[in-house]
Amino acid sequence: MLIPASWLKPGNLKEDPNAGVPYTPQGPQSFCSSSIAIRATSPSKSDEGPSSKEREDSLSTSQPLPDPENVLLDAVDTKAAMLVNFLMFKYQMKEPVTKADMLKIVIREHEVHFPEILLRASERMEMVFGIDLKEVDPANHRYDLLIKLGLTYDGMLPGEVGMPKTGVLILILAVIFMKGNRATEAEIWEVLNVTGIYSGRKHFIFGEPRKLITEDFVKEKYLEYRQVANTDPAQFEFLWGPRAHSMSFFSVERFICAIYYIPDISDITWYLSCSF
Repeated sequence: MLIPASWLKPGNLKEDPNAGVPYTPQGPQSFCSSSIAIRATSPSKSDEGPSSKEREDSLSTSQPLPDPENVLLDAVDTKAAMLVNFLMFKYQMKEPVTKADMLKIVIREHEVHFPEILLRASERMEMVFGIDLKEVDPANHRYDLLIKLGLTYDGMLPGEVGMPKTGVLILILAVIFMKGNRATEAEIWEVLNVTGIYSGRKHFIFGEPRKLITEDFVKEKYLEYRQVANTDPAQFEFLWGPRAHSMSFFSVERFICAIYYIPDISDITWYLSCSF
């Protein structure tokens, strides 16, 4: 599965309706080059060159040229999205990553902007997937891809070709913490809806979200899902499961605030609604 570049750009993390490019393990080169869809159109016969008057009108009403700085930022964003695809390929293959790999396969002619591209890709890996890109061998510029906050579960079944779901899990744990160590199902979906994840609507990365959070995360003991006492019709709530308590509340709060640029976690829904 390839992640559309548009989905990985800041402020546009909702699902791309044109997503769904199949995963084909042909290697990192094809993985990255396929991650960006390029549309080309050929001129039809009716699109032959404009008349001189049309050219004059076009010149008089033409838009100003794009700001070179904005063009550069777009190029850096695109490379960062491509790098995320490459890093996820390496994560699925359980292979380490080197700076040389990233420069050769992804960055290429943008080597001078490598630090900024790497920073943006790392932030998106953390925010979307809960995966940390950590330099483990500075001398040889070798990196490992690790699950954030010491978690040992990424939401993927053994042998499954897919994407880690840790980012969603950490977000849910943060909401539960913010709500006083328990959050109603409605409160959880309120936050997930803001990020483009809806109950009953299959997500191209996270699959069927309701099953993921009410069954898979519960089965792995990261969440508890139970009926609220004395509710009719029945209402349900989420709590931290036993395995989630291996993390500190503070570490989850700090992670969410840093990734989403939220100064106060109590305002998480408002800040997310502004960001997406």
